[in-house]
Amino acid sequence: MTQELHVVTGAFGYSGKYIATRLLAESRRVRTLTNSVQRANPFGGKVEVRPFDFDRPDELVESLRGADVLYNTYWVRFNYGCEVRNHYSFFKHADAVKNTLALFEAAKKAGVQRVVHVSITNPSADSPLEYFSGKARLEKALIESGLSCAILRPTVIFGKEDILINNIAWTLRHLPVFGVFGDGQYRLQPIYVDDLAALAVEQGKRRENVIIDATGPETFTYRDLAKTIGGIIGVKRPIISVPPALGYAAGWVIGKLVSDVLITWPEVKGLMADLLCTDSPPAGKTRLTDWTREHKDTLGKHYASELARRKNRDQAYDKL
Repeated sequence: MTQELHVVTGAFGYSGKYIATRLLAESRRVRTLTNSVQRANPFGGKVEVRPFDFDRPDELVESLRGADVLYNTYWVRFNYGCEVRNHYSFFKHADAVKNTLALFEAAKKAGVQRVVHVSITNPSADSPLEYFSGKARLEKALIESGLSCAILRPTVIFGKEDILINNIAWTLRHLPVFGVFGDGQYRLQPIYVDDLAALAVEQGKRRENVIIDATGPETFTYRDLAKTIGGIIGVKRPIISVPPALGYAAGWVIGKLVSDVLITWPEVKGLMADLLCTDSPPAGKTRLTDWTREHKDTLGKHYASELARRKNRDQAYDKL
């Protein structure tokens, strides 16, 4: 009996790694498409490795040929340019959209049976925020492609390799106060990365088209999220309201000090627009508070750098 082939984008990264781990546990044949073919491989020879080849569509089709399911986690968090392997590269939402459209087209030509696509809560083609409008465009394209698909819409994803939750804890550990943009009453529903992976793998077994808000079981305001994390890790700081522009400026300065982008202005606007919360029932079971208690001694001890992960294509995410 031929072993089913499942293709996961970014299996050496964050959510893709958890999806690949679950697929291997089910004895699936797993292949990854990645821009980081030299990155430390946590799976040894168990996962086949192919480059994305967005600029070589025929090669991309062949990398997907015979796949039953494609799990797509490919995206960029923000627009930025940096040097990677002595070559200056730009990472833009527009490029991520173009590349993902090419991926969907290649999947259709390759005869992929099912696409499980990771999107974002509350995408909108009319959004002034590229992150949300780009995701909306991709959802529309995937639905119109005729491919069987499941669209998962997570908010904040937390776990060992997480950036946002870790760096909130890091900020609490290193600064005397924690500033929230405006009143801090906008909400988040964080989902555990392995809960998202479990949902993705389960949807890979189905064929009906669905859109699922992939949220966790707890809802926090941003202010309460910072307060809760601080209380659990034993670092209680005053939570103060600051004008959004001032808070962003402070984040910009901190980012320069750690050679990273701590937060972007579009991320501030997305938070404050309450786009990381829905009224749907939770899809994940793991509570952020429980997970934080289990990791309270290490959470936020070290800063998690987005740009270090982009620039260093050799080391594993959790080592950067």
